[in-house]
Amino acid sequence: MKFKLICIFLLLLSFSVFAQDKDMKLWYKSPAGSVWEAALPVGNGRLAAMVFGNPGKEFIKLNESTVWSGSPNRNDNPNALSALPKIRQLIFEGKNLEASKLAGQNIQAEKINGMCYQPVGDLVLNFPGHQKFSNYYRELDLKNSTTKTNYSVNGINYTRTVFASIPDQTIIIRLTANKPHSLSFTASMFCPQKSLVAIKGTDVLQLSGVSSDKDGVPGKVRFQSLIKIKADDGKISSSGGEINVSEASTVTIYISIASNFINYNDISADEGKRAETYLNKALQKNYSQLLKDHITTYQKYFNRVKLDLGKTDSIKNPTDVRLKDFANGNDPQLAALYFQFGRYLLISSSQPGGEPANLQGIWNDKMNPPWGSKYTININTEMNYWPAEETNLTEMHDPLVQMVKDLSQTGKETARVMYGAGGWVAHHNTDLWRITGPVDGIYSAMWPMGGAWLSRHLWEKYLYSGDKNYLQSVYPALKGAAKFYVDFLVEEPTHEWLVASPSMSPENAPKSRPNISIDAGTTMDNQLIFDLFSNTIRAAETLNTDENLTEQLKNLRQFLPPMQIGQHSQLQEWLLDLDNPEDKHRHVSHLFGLYPANQISPYRTPELFDAARTSLIQRGDVSTGWSMGWKVNLWARLQDGNHAYKLIRNQLTPEGLNKGENSGGGSYPNLFDAHPPFQIDGNFGCTAGIAEMLLQSQDGAIHLLPALPDEWKNGSVSGLKARGGFEIQEILWKGGKLNKVIIKSMLGGNCRLRVPNALIGTVLLKNAEDVNPNFFFKTDETAQPIISEKAKLTAPQIKNTFLYDFDTQAGKTYTFTNL
Repeated sequence: MKFKLICIFLLLLSFSVFAQDKDMKLWYKSPAGSVWEAALPVGNGRLAAMVFGNPGKEFIKLNESTVWSGSPNRNDNPNALSALPKIRQLIFEGKNLEASKLAGQNIQAEKINGMCYQPVGDLVLNFPGHQKFSNYYRELDLKNSTTKTNYSVNGINYTRTVFASIPDQTIIIRLTANKPHSLSFTASMFCPQKSLVAIKGTDVLQLSGVSSDKDGVPGKVRFQSLIKIKADDGKISSSGGEINVSEASTVTIYISIASNFINYNDISADEGKRAETYLNKALQKNYSQLLKDHITTYQKYFNRVKLDLGKTDSIKNPTDVRLKDFANGNDPQLAALYFQFGRYLLISSSQPGGEPANLQGIWNDKMNPPWGSKYTININTEMNYWPAEETNLTEMHDPLVQMVKDLSQTGKETARVMYGAGGWVAHHNTDLWRITGPVDGIYSAMWPMGGAWLSRHLWEKYLYSGDKNYLQSVYPALKGAAKFYVDFLVEEPTHEWLVASPSMSPENAPKSRPNISIDAGTTMDNQLIFDLFSNTIRAAETLNTDENLTEQLKNLRQFLPPMQIGQHSQLQEWLLDLDNPEDKHRHVSHLFGLYPANQISPYRTPELFDAARTSLIQRGDVSTGWSMGWKVNLWARLQDGNHAYKLIRNQLTPEGLNKGENSGGGSYPNLFDAHPPFQIDGNFGCTAGIAEMLLQSQDGAIHLLPALPDEWKNGSVSGLKARGGFEIQEILWKGGKLNKVIIKSMLGGNCRLRVPNALIGTVLLKNAEDVNPNFFFKTDETAQPIISEKAKLTAPQIKNTFLYDFDTQAGKTYTFTNL
């Protein structure tokens, strides 16, 4: 009996050790072969690589964030201004087809539709005799931001480690064998650009290239890659454009890449000197120090948040097997892994001082990638940054903030030339060169709302930090975005509301007029402008500036169209009641007011809340990957955790296996989001959605476990951030009930908690109905005083909650438990 107990104990211990080793790893028992979407991504915000893990012929596909086609350019259409009155008249007369044709002729860009994000090239490592191998294993370790490949050939074990160093701005490859003098391979470069490969000495591959032309814009981004190979022993030689390494025991490869790009209107840097500087800096450190510094810098960000949803035996399976089994299995840890994978991708693709994550983050192997791998700013770019503040990665938000500042400069000319307006404007796409004119055909291009949505990020970042110096730095861009709509809004004839015209509900059209999207006063536009005006007013009041502007915005805001409930009990997408319940379009733009904004609430606007829910049900679940990521957030805001989790199951389904009227989405073997094709926004959207299921703070309170699904009965999360300057250091729940919460107040002031069950704590908790509702979490101007569990709750999934209020001091921590 004693022996049996010992065996059981050892078995449980071995599973625990195995689970701990694998819980933050994507791992596989076979190489990626030629499948890019099976390769593993590494990045440092500027450089990126896809690692295939092929024993015989390894590919390291390389990117640098500023290697784009073209050069500084603009794409404004000067014919727009004179055609604008006629286009508006036609829309108000119901002649949308004629308006669309006229806009296509005069507003659509004449030639330039945005440049492409492009690859640097491939490092190819050929290992003779390694085509036949055994004991294969490869992994991406999210805890350390490293990839590793292990395999055996003829009884010798080989290991490859790859990481993209943030502090040393290089990609490092380490090759080892457990038998001395067993490493022999050749290294070469392939580049699809106009380029030249040369050998410097015997141990440096030098690739020099220039990006391609597009839409008549000459490619002028020059780039250089220097690949240095160092072996502890053996021999290094070169011939025929290749570097040959023979009989080495350990090899370290240093990859440095740089371009001549300084900013969107300056490409005067010396790419060769830059690349050499990066390389020489890295060469001053040995491998152990490079790895240590890389991990230390990375973990400063990654370790801030931990999520435990429980583990099952599924964790013993490779990631691709878990992905196939997830929809019908019990593997809560895969959802936690996917959440952290999203945070990993954001750290890897967006670093302070660099470019924002684009449509594919920072990873791309095509010269003409889908949609140019640009910045699609009618949802996709914004979605990339939904996790930034809530999942405690505020520094990763900085590149987007800087891009908005850039656009606030380039967009002034577009506002003036095309619309005769002040302030600044952007349409539905931009690129490295910060173009702000319309992109692509008029069906999707006629949307002058990009600046409004992007500007929301400026204000949201402030809500989490309370940093007035930061707010002062972004206020001009926020103000400029609002001033454009002060001039652009026009009175519609029926209700005399002020509307944006011409515009559209992004990339959608009523089924009664297919392929004609142009319109006036769409619901999303109204929500965006209301949101922008409200945020600008609050920013100006916080900074005690622009009193006249705030009064002007408050006055104009009164005349914006209200959200309307239509004939199908839905939230109308258009000014007129044109919605069709059979419309399964991927965009759910009219639900912007529910998420990411906070204009729709079960406690303040219950009728609109129900209408939004009806619209989301009618739209359906299965769609493109990014659309399902958005829907996870929407169902979380609707406080329906089980439905949100259903969308996560759809997302964590192998690409191509989601079925339905609007089938699509899912994930590739490396957990990249499938539109299809690959778009990284779905990864970030789902990461944000998981956070929203556990914590919300948009509606005047810190709401804990607002959308907990039945599958996550027990768990914990630490490190999430809430608006108002609060860090939630721990949320622990058992049996679906909140058991413990620890909150750190970074700024002091009032804290309000909305919880699913009663708590006691280290401070006196008061029912919020007994206190003044004016506190840091000031909600939209439409909000009424909080009335907690007595609110009119019409949606069946909304449950009564406990609402508590207490004062905090900056830097102090508050603990509450459930007895």
